[in-house]
Amino acid sequence: MNTLTFDIRPAHKRDSRAVAEVHEKSWENAYAGIIPHKSLSNMIYRRGVEWWDRTITGSNAVLVADVGGKVAGYATIGRNRTMQLTQKGEIYELYVQPEYQGLGFGGQLFAAARSRVANFGLKGTVVWALEENINALGFYRAMGGIDIAEGTESFENRVLKKVAFVWN
Repeated sequence: MNTLTFDIRPAHKRDSRAVAEVHEKSWENAYAGIIPHKSLSNMIYRRGVEWWDRTITGSNAVLVADVGGKVAGYATIGRNRTMQLTQKGEIYELYVQPEYQGLGFGGQLFAAARSRVANFGLKGTVVWALEENINALGFYRAMGGIDIAEGTESFENRVLKKVAFVWN
């Protein structure tokens, strides 16, 4: 019998390549057919290994889900960027490789990200998700999020609605 280890921990610079791979695969899976192809490709390309090296270095704001020594997901957190919302913390991104979705790793990563936001002294958490990303909407609702606000994002000539979920 093999035992698979699972840990959520702060990202290290050595994780940059793996996080970039999770980013690429999970974004392609989540946004293909939603975000126009050119925009999506450009966003993924800009977030390569070097970008993650810079983001992870010296930061306590990137967490990884480590499954058996492999980075299966990541979350980025910090201060809420939307002044109209009273929640002080924000989970900017939370993504899990497609092959690890539906196994509970995302929920545990989400709980750890919320805990880290609270440990930073930031009361309440907000997460934004594109309205057409049905899986994300279902996930955040299952995590107890209340959809409280709407906004938009523009990609090429396409305007997409986004939804803010909050936890107090």
